[in-house]
Amino acid sequence: MFKLGLIINPLAGVGGSVALKGSDGEATAQKALELGAVPRAGERTTQALAVLKDQSLGQQLKLYTAPAQMGENIARELGFEPEVIGAIDSGHTSGEDTQRMAKTMAEAGVDLILFAGGDGTARDIYSAVSDSIAVLGIPAGVKIHSGVYAVTPKAAGEIVAMLVRGELVTLRDQEVRDIDEEAFRQGSVRAKYYGELLVPEEGRYLQHVKNGSGKEIEEIVLTDIAAEVVETMEDGVFYVIGSGTTVGAVMDELGLPNTLLGVDLVKDGELVASDLTADQLLDHIGDDEARIVITVIGGQGHIIGRGNQQLSAELLKKVGRDNLIVIATKTKLKALEGRPLVVDSGDQALNHQLSGLIRVITGFKDAVLYRVADY
Repeated sequence: MFKLGLIINPLAGVGGSVALKGSDGEATAQKALELGAVPRAGERTTQALAVLKDQSLGQQLKLYTAPAQMGENIARELGFEPEVIGAIDSGHTSGEDTQRMAKTMAEAGVDLILFAGGDGTARDIYSAVSDSIAVLGIPAGVKIHSGVYAVTPKAAGEIVAMLVRGELVTLRDQEVRDIDEEAFRQGSVRAKYYGELLVPEEGRYLQHVKNGSGKEIEEIVLTDIAAEVVETMEDGVFYVIGSGTTVGAVMDELGLPNTLLGVDLVKDGELVASDLTADQLLDHIGDDEARIVITVIGGQGHIIGRGNQQLSAELLKKVGRDNLIVIATKTKLKALEGRPLVVDSGDQALNHQLSGLIRVITGFKDAVLYRVADY
């Protein structure tokens, strides 16, 4: 019988859609909720556990969960009968709750701790158990630089399913990294290494550590890519400009200020608004035609769902797959070593719709077709 522990950080990622660029700290989480953000960690955990239900693996595992919104509620909704470990105070949960639950589960002898959160949650898990027990993250945060997460919630479920079935899965130490959120909100990425967690490794499903945080060195290539995008921009069309230095080159080409780690909106060569939330993007665009300019996260391959949660499933459906403008240097694509691009929109049906070959602009009058995975 496989013993699976489950811990959810219920407020993980709540700051993403409202452009807060993180959710660490009670004050930030509260502000996000006041701005209308909807917690998604439970929903993403449901997507992971649903894989186990769909494969009828419930009878082959014993599920231990943290109480209430930290795991128990979702487990019971899906028909599991978990053993609930520990207790939490009413109101918002904290990193201390996560650490305490992880320690208790390790002491109970679980085979794997499955947790939903972001880099802050990974730090809490590391503080509690170090590399003494296998763990795996369900990506639910705004910041996911660590290598301890599956590429999507469904992929996390697939890895757990392999373990439950007794398949041979390598366990390997993976880095826990996190950034300074305050510096991040000011446009500076200061990633710090905290340690390593023992993670089941399956190449298709496990996220790689994000490559670097410095400025793209292929400046000539970036200029060429930006020139291609700007030349093809149409009058009267909204352009949603995603985050990152590669996309920032497009704003430089336009001669416009850029929110490096946020999402801006451009029309007719003019800046309409900066650092927009998911709702603000929808309000500005309304029923008008729009395109979305996005890039690939180096080393990870995500084009949606990492650092750009403002690009909501509703917006993506409205704009449509054909109006996604994906840009990346060939160096960045080669660094993926053949791994596909990843869309983690929070909507599995939409992820499927966006899968398949997609055109990636790699220079001036230069593009390649690259596969988007259906995880």
